[in-house]
Amino acid sequence: MPSKAMTLTYQDSALPIVWIDGLEEKLARCRQSMEEVDLKLRREKLSPEGRKSLERERNLLMTKADNYEKELSVLRKENRKNAALAVAMALLIALIYACWTM
Repeated sequence: MPSKAMTLTYQDSALPIVWIDGLEEKLARCRQSMEEVDLKLRREKLSPEGRKSLERERNLLMTKADNYEKELSVLRKENRKNAALAVAMALLIALIYACWTM
């Protein structure tokens, strides 16, 4: 389920796809930051404290990425439901129109 803050922002958004796009951008930035941290961990000589700090940052970024992926999954599922409902309503209106004009 989306978090309360996410739900409020999602409901305020005129287009759910805008919210999905925003989360995808956040996820991409998070993954890029994770790659940068991994690169630093592999290539740079770090003190034990520096290494531990970067590992904590990487773990935090991994947690954020997981949360973004879960939120995206929920929003995409909701978007598919809404699309199916819109198609069903359009078909129903077309059927009613066809019956009315016969």
